[in-house]
Amino acid sequence: MTRGAGTRRVRRVSRRTCEFFFGVIAALALGACATVRPPPPPPPPGPADAAQAYLQGWSAGDLTRLRAAVVAPPEDFEAQHARFRDGLRIIASRFELGDVTWQGESAVARFRAYHWLRGLGEWPVEGALRLTRREGRWWVRWTPAVLHPDLQGTERFSRTRAWGARGELLDDSGRSLTHIGDVITIGVNPARVRSRAAVASALEAQLGVAPERMEQVLGPAGAAVTDGFVPVIDVRPERYQLVRPALAPVPGIFFRRKSARLTPAEGFAAHTLGRVGDITAEALAQLGPLYQPGDVVGLSGLERAYERRLAGSPSGDVLVTRAAGDTRVLFHFEGTPGAPLPTTLRPDVQAAAEAALEGVVEPAALVAVDSTTGAIVALVSRPLAQPAHRALTGRYPPGSTFKIVTTEALLAEGLEPRTAVACPPTVTVGGRTFRNFEDEFLGTTSLRLAFAHSCNTAYVALAEQLGQERLAAAARRFGFEVPYRAGLPTPGASFPAPRDVAELASAAIGQGRVLATPLHLASVGAAVAAGQWRAPYLVKEQEPRPREALAPGTAGPLAAMMRAVVTEGTGRALASVPGAGGKTGTAEFGTTPPLPTHAWFVGFHAGLGFAVLVEGGGVGGRVAAPIAARFASAVK
Repeated sequence: MTRGAGTRRVRRVSRRTCEFFFGVIAALALGACATVRPPPPPPPPGPADAAQAYLQGWSAGDLTRLRAAVVAPPEDFEAQHARFRDGLRIIASRFELGDVTWQGESAVARFRAYHWLRGLGEWPVEGALRLTRREGRWWVRWTPAVLHPDLQGTERFSRTRAWGARGELLDDSGRSLTHIGDVITIGVNPARVRSRAAVASALEAQLGVAPERMEQVLGPAGAAVTDGFVPVIDVRPERYQLVRPALAPVPGIFFRRKSARLTPAEGFAAHTLGRVGDITAEALAQLGPLYQPGDVVGLSGLERAYERRLAGSPSGDVLVTRAAGDTRVLFHFEGTPGAPLPTTLRPDVQAAAEAALEGVVEPAALVAVDSTTGAIVALVSRPLAQPAHRALTGRYPPGSTFKIVTTEALLAEGLEPRTAVACPPTVTVGGRTFRNFEDEFLGTTSLRLAFAHSCNTAYVALAEQLGQERLAAAARRFGFEVPYRAGLPTPGASFPAPRDVAELASAAIGQGRVLATPLHLASVGAAVAAGQWRAPYLVKEQEPRPREALAPGTAGPLAAMMRAVVTEGTGRALASVPGAGGKTGTAEFGTTPPLPTHAWFVGFHAGLGFAVLVEGGGVGGRVAAPIAARFASAVK
């Protein structure tokens, strides 16, 4: 039976082989009888090919190629193209070839041109190329009508352009945070400066202008100087009146008045709202061809981040003026006014936050968010003279404020505020010794008092029992490692997986590699008050926003423990503020002992979560807590 099957397969293969060879023999026989002819030559280029090639050369801006394709081009062929291009500020052109008709030696190629005009947009033009055939080749019969069908060759091109009203920045109630008012530009004329040191010293003392800025304005010592006004800083009239007596006598310093977009008060939410001014080379490159030198644009903050929305688009006309002097509008660009941007800022809370930081000389930040929504109601970064918006972008070790997170994890595992814990002077974990601030210790105490007095050693020992996974889960419930968009760039908070038990112990007290922004820690304070962490946001239209619920049954006891911090612990500066709770933090940074420390306070009050940071400020209870008290006392 096996042999029979094999025989059938052989027979089948033999038939196919025969069929193949018969086919080959037949093909060879036919080939032997056929006459081999070369392929026919391609047809000569027609008018459509010539028109397409011309439009491609025009798109590439290759005028030499265009002239070579034109029969009897005028002497000013290139000049007419240049007047057209430069008069309208055309930065790019593209073309679509349409119908091509011909009869005998003449042809007409219809096309549509799309010219991009710097600062206005794309201008569509219906055009036509007229062609003639000579000596077997198609040529373009060029006239100015190729550029535009209404042209004759003696016209001058021009354009108009204007921006509409800029959209307003609105507060949480829909009221405007911006208006047009007078400012004084204070600047220098390098050619009139007698003493560089005197100018730099006066501007730094009166206005906080950094010496590096004056180096940029005045240029290297001994170099050739320009004769003309160079702006340095804009101030409001009231500030100008204060500094003018000290600045006016200094040779080389001058003043100019102008209109500008202003906020409710000098410095009000300056880093957040941002500023507008003459477009820079960097902004021009980023914003694209709808903008041009001389435009006034957002340069920082929300003004910059939402420039396209706030600015709208410019309107303008494409004009042609004939030799007789009459002007025609060839095309109109219909611009759009800027749209308002509703924010979540509350002016009263913002003013309270700014007042609380008044007189703080170190870099600092204060942020407040609505506990029930996550809306950012106040954002302050200091100093004003530095562009860094540290409230949003600065990432710092949170120090003992992270004990809020660690405590929530402990409560979730069944510990209670009254649970007995040990608070020795030192404790060693994974070969690393941890100690309390200023070598304090409480002996055997309660979790509540260990939290209120910020006992590091108690939390280090508890973290070892808690374990990495449960602490990381609690951190995520408070938004650590949760990406979100706040309306302006912010990196949020990170809780990298601890690499060993010593790093886990450091993380439990907000050191090691744990980092957070002041904005994020304000959201941590709000989460305790609301029982749920909500991603903070600044622009009302932002949706959706991530949120995480705290572990069941933990928010109430944790809020009570934060209240104990201000009534009997390290945050007693807020003891007189009804209902306020919080946690102090003294976060070490750097590598050279003794390590400097950031001062923190994270808390809640009056429906708000808030955070105070003073960079390198020292002790949280002594530095940040009094600032928090001033803020909380002013908020109703």
